[in-house]
Amino acid sequence: MKNKIRAALAVLLLAAACSQPAQKSGSATVHKFSDATLRNIYTLQDERSTASLLPFLQRPEAMYRREAALAFASVQDTTAIPALAPLLQDQDPEVRKAAAYALGQMGSVSAEPLLMAAYGSDRDPAVRAEMLEAWGKTASQRGVDMLGTFSTTQPQLLAGQAWALYRAGQRKLNYGTALKKAADLLQSKEEPARLGAAHFLGRTAKLDPSYAKPQVLAVVQQDPSANVRMAAVLALAKMTDTSGIAPVVTQVLLQDADYRVRVNAVRPLYALPYAQVQTAAFKALADKHAHVALAAAEYLAAKAPAAESDRLLAQANQQQDWRVRATLFGAALASAEDKGALSKQVQQRFAASKNPYEQAALLTALSKDPTQYPFIEQQVFSAKHPAIGTTGLEALVSMRGQKGFDLNNAQAFAQIFQRAVQSGDVALTGIAAGAIRNPELGLKNAYADRSFLTQARDKLVLPRDVETHIELQKTLDFLEGRPEPAAPKTPYSHPINWATVNSLQKNQQVRLRTNKGDITLELLVEDAPGSVANFVEILKKGNYNGKRFHRVVPNFVVQGGDPRGDGWGSADYAIRSEFANLHYLEGYVGMASAGKDTESLQWFITHSPTPHLDGRYTIFARVVKGMDVVHQLNIGDTIEKVELVK
Repeated sequence: MKNKIRAALAVLLLAAACSQPAQKSGSATVHKFSDATLRNIYTLQDERSTASLLPFLQRPEAMYRREAALAFASVQDTTAIPALAPLLQDQDPEVRKAAAYALGQMGSVSAEPLLMAAYGSDRDPAVRAEMLEAWGKTASQRGVDMLGTFSTTQPQLLAGQAWALYRAGQRKLNYGTALKKAADLLQSKEEPARLGAAHFLGRTAKLDPSYAKPQVLAVVQQDPSANVRMAAVLALAKMTDTSGIAPVVTQVLLQDADYRVRVNAVRPLYALPYAQVQTAAFKALADKHAHVALAAAEYLAAKAPAAESDRLLAQANQQQDWRVRATLFGAALASAEDKGALSKQVQQRFAASKNPYEQAALLTALSKDPTQYPFIEQQVFSAKHPAIGTTGLEALVSMRGQKGFDLNNAQAFAQIFQRAVQSGDVALTGIAAGAIRNPELGLKNAYADRSFLTQARDKLVLPRDVETHIELQKTLDFLEGRPEPAAPKTPYSHPINWATVNSLQKNQQVRLRTNKGDITLELLVEDAPGSVANFVEILKKGNYNGKRFHRVVPNFVVQGGDPRGDGWGSADYAIRSEFANLHYLEGYVGMASAGKDTESLQWFITHSPTPHLDGRYTIFARVVKGMDVVHQLNIGDTIEKVELVK
């Protein structure tokens, strides 16, 4: 009898869930860090000092308990779970929410029963929503099954259930019950519920959403929310039952009003027979938005048969966008019978181009012709721009891994990779190290003397070169047959500059002047003071001026701030990750990293909601004006000037 009561109670507790909490920004100009105690709490968070933070969880002031609890969302020390648990019963609802968020961030299944128990006594819908999302992040198989069983008609509860399913979907469990519930939630009248369910179906690894195919097909054609449509169309790419999908996908690809939905509609093409979708793919090359055309070109490069070589070349020569053109050149070259003539044409374009990013893309195209490796090698080691060398070496690695690789060239490639490791360039070293340990390339026994790897590693400077250091150490351990080591901890070397933080307004704005137009950001000073201070210090020195957006992934992010311009640049220091209770929506600005606590200079702006980044990358700003400019940015576009708005 007791077991039945407990089971019934657990189900009732789930019915307390509601939607993702809204992200608010106050109107006051004075931020909270005028309070010395709050500065102390954030400093201890920055130092990852669990022992010193714990006493603040018992302070009589609710504000300090709340901020100390939130600090553990960034510290992520599971030894603090017992101390956080009582705060789930705190008299202040904001403290209870903060404790739940911190427990969720730790991701430990040991927190699940604590969160489940807290539902029994809590009656605040917002708090229960936070607890539910945290429950999803810490869910066991039993917890996921429970999430998929209860039913409700209340809008907040529907949304909360959907987002809890999405968070639990990152736990690599069995999602049979959850899949059925997600199909139901896709039919909800509430957009947050449909959005959470769509992300669960489209982003949960190794989940076959075929059960929900009727609901997904309806959503991608009819849902009024572009965010829901673009998330749901990803689910079509994962279905084993592909009957009836092709006509819908092609319609969405060619007709949806939002370019981001059209970009995502390319993804399901990979899972469909080429004959069913080729016409739509070629038509998409003429899309008015270059990002859609690029996605279509990448699909054709991967799937078009040899018979399409001439057609692909004709399309390449018609393209105005260099990324689309270079991708199609590569596609045509991969299947061309006479590769020599086409390779010569690509080389000529390489010589004529003044854009190093276009030149880099053309080297990728040339990698489809095995005879071109000497030309690519020459460009790698004589490059005047890092992007050319970095991309060129990546092209050589790809060439080495191609089926039918001529083993007579194996020694030449081994020497190229050794030369890259010895070059002293962090990007070339890191890329080559990754290639050497790639088991598919068969290079484990290619080097009788491996000292060049150790010498290269020992010349690196931490934390600046942490990404390359990790690559080299992984390779050394692989070659010696040792288990892969844990990533080295980043030394604490760059404390928060509180003078800079306190010189800013609560809703301080920054203007990014680009060659495509202006973008205005609001800095989230109260949520990520260390990241904001770092960003402001860099912009005041003018170090972002004249830099390029080196990475643009259609309907994902635009990324900039790298002094090298190839994604491998960093500073001589690293700052700490700051995980406030925020979500990556369209136009949110995050710090790029190579892992927790490795951030320094680079940042990115999201094109659309990207919940899989939540709690993993620091959010320190959001776009408040100029999002239309963000959507038009391409690789190589210039950050002309970054300045504070006074």
